[in-house]
Amino acid sequence: MNLKNIALLAMALVSLAACKKSPNQANTKSENEISTEKNAQLEEAFSDSTYQLTGVAVAKDNRVFVNYPYWLDTHSYSVVEVKDGKPVPYPDAEWNSFKKGEDGQNKFVTVQSVVTDDKGFLWVVDAAGIGLGKVYQHSSKVVKINLANNKIEKIYRFPENVVSEDVYINDIRVDNENGFAYLSNSNTGGIVVLNINTGESRLVLANSSSMKSDPNYHFSPLGTELKKGDGSLLKVNSDGIALTPDNQYLYYKPLTDNRLYRIKTDLLRDFKTNEAVLNKSVEDLGKFITTDGMIFDKKGNLYLGDLEKNSIVKITPDLKMQTIVKDDEKLIWPD
Repeated sequence: MNLKNIALLAMALVSLAACKKSPNQANTKSENEISTEKNAQLEEAFSDSTYQLTGVAVAKDNRVFVNYPYWLDTHSYSVVEVKDGKPVPYPDAEWNSFKKGEDGQNKFVTVQSVVTDDKGFLWVVDAAGIGLGKVYQHSSKVVKINLANNKIEKIYRFPENVVSEDVYINDIRVDNENGFAYLSNSNTGGIVVLNINTGESRLVLANSSSMKSDPNYHFSPLGTELKKGDGSLLKVNSDGIALTPDNQYLYYKPLTDNRLYRIKTDLLRDFKTNEAVLNKSVEDLGKFITTDGMIFDKKGNLYLGDLEKNSIVKITPDLKMQTIVKDDEKLIWPD
């Protein structure tokens, strides 16, 4: 898999073109699906056939940033800015110079995602899990970069009881209004809640069934069920997350099943809210698609990459879903 990777700017999502199209795509019809939109088109903005990429971020001034996780032996930079179609290490070469055996505290180790916010900052999620393994030397972190001067604004680190060596922080959403960020833990499951003013953090809902992939769902993005090396089905827990435009709800879902959940963020922001209350407050919104990337627009529509149907879909505020664009060659694993 992942022999070629193409970043496509489409509804602020990135598509990883990894394999040839399969004649037998996804197997499960959503209970909420409606019509297909006719006018949406894809435009290639950047391609890289050498290194594997997983994230793209576009700033207000249309600057484009891409990240490459350290999953394979073939790896170069972790975060780049795309300039004239070419990747330039960002914020500088030093932060992108990590090699195994070195201290990873102040270098990017395994960057999983990049996100821009409404205040002119780039947020870099460094899971630090080389090859999707355990956290390397306690070096997982979130790096906040000021896009105005291209300088590191702040580095957020996590205690062992929040991000243990088995936690893989995956995606991030930032609420500057209330001063919080939310990160998904796609390995063991759960949400890391980060107070971006104080640096205090906690891991919540790690044992919630809503964070765990449904063992009965057959995840088949290429027409065939994906399996691990030992023959067992691939299962990935809480992955995609999104904040509503008013920051009142956090939407999330496991990667390898089609259910979608949400929870009120005021409960997450209050560190006194216990797990029992949080668990009871989770809302199951129903069955939609499998995805690991989703984002809201200002009108409250949720856009998601459909991994099993090579498409991008929109879920309206009344939970109706429609396909925005589908392409079996360009939208393989749309994130």
